[in-house]
Amino acid sequence: MCPVCTVTVVAGLGISRLLGIDDLLTSIWIGGFILSFSFVTVNWIIKKWPNWNAKKWQWTIFVSMYILALAPLYNAPTITRILYGTLVGSVFFLIGVYADKFQRKKYDKIFFPFQKVAFPVLSLILASLVSYFLIK
Repeated sequence: MCPVCTVTVVAGLGISRLLGIDDLLTSIWIGGFILSFSFVTVNWIIKKWPNWNAKKWQWTIFVSMYILALAPLYNAPTITRILYGTLVGSVFFLIGVYADKFQRKKYDKIFFPFQKVAFPVLSLILASLVSYFLIK
């Protein structure tokens, strides 16, 4: 994962909140952001301290990121929607990451610039659109 992915997800999250979009749709982007930021954090730790076994602690870092992001929202009236959206966003973001990796491995090339960013972001857009039409 790259920092550009993280910035893109944060921008999408900020825009959706400014426009007054439903919490379920916004939390899809929260899930994508948390997962992206977790990947960036693990990669940063691996580069900063190469002798430390960050892969061993990877799940602890991921769970900690989710707890830190969602704990303040625990008393929110729409916490169920937020948790569900976060789960959906995380799953779809991960699907986008693996789709990019699968495509790169299968064809041994990239098809367009910033493809590594586009696949996860497009998967979040798809999840948002599907969720939007399901709740309307």
